[in-house]
This record gives sequence, C-alpha cells and structure tokens, in this order.
Amino acid sequence: MRQIIRPATLHDLDLLAPLFNAYRQFYGQPSDLIVARQFLSDRLSRNESVVLIAEDQVGAAIGFVQLYPTFSSILSAPMYVLSDLFVIPEARRRGAGTLLLRSAAENARTAGAVRLELATAIANAEARRLYEDLGWQRDEFYVYSLSL
Repeated sequence: MRQIIRPATLHDLDLLAPLFNAYRQFYGQPSDLIVARQFLSDRLSRNESVVLIAEDQVGAAIGFVQLYPTFSSILSAPMYVLSDLFVIPEARRRGAGTLLLRSAAENARTAGAVRLELATAIANAEARRLYEDLGWQRDEFYVYSLSL
C-alpha cells in the first residue's frame, strides 16, 4: 500500500479533525469533533505545532503526527515534543506509523532540533514496540503532571 506523508495546513482540517478526535478518544476523552477541529485550527493558524498527515494511495487520511517546538535547557538547543501519533485501526501494521515517525524526525532535524521526545501510556505496548524498533530509547526519568 503506497502512503505519503506531508505537512498539514489549515485546508486539511476536515481530514484531520476526525483523526484527532479518534486519538483523543483512545486516551479516554469523549468524542467532540468541534473541540478537535478548533484545537487543531488554533495550533496550525498560530504556527504553534507541526502536523504531518499520512494519506493512502487514494488520498484518504489514515494518520497524523503532531510536534511541538521547545528547547532543552540541558542541551542548550532546540528540540521537539512528539505529542500525538495516530493511525486509524484499519491502516495499522502497514507502515504508516513508521513513515510518520521517520518524517517527524526528519522534520525536526531539518528545523535544527537536536532531540525528539515523546511519552506514551504504559499500556500502549504496540506503540512502545514500534518506537523501540525505530531506535527510540526509554529514559529513566519519572514524568509528573499537575492538573490546574
């Protein structure tokens, strides 16, 4: 199955919103296409994130990855946080996730970043296996969060 990865624009919101909505549902959020579309619209229109979209041979959106630029104080250099990766269930195990991850790394490298980081649920064994197969290394830090 031929797939292409390309940068998403505001013109892709109708393709991206259902994918982002499904991604949020995977992580326990209620379905809300309006919230999904508005969140993506805000990020893209403000250039606050980079979204890459995966399409199959007929141009159907089958996945996406979202990157947020930030900095590493320790490395004193720019880096990206790979916040979101999603491939529709029927397109999994066909290489889209691998292509999205490789494209994300290339995009970050081209932008001058020295590191790409991500976090995933401990129970998401399939994704963890993919990351490790592609050379990602699990760190030894605890991640904490504070709801505000």
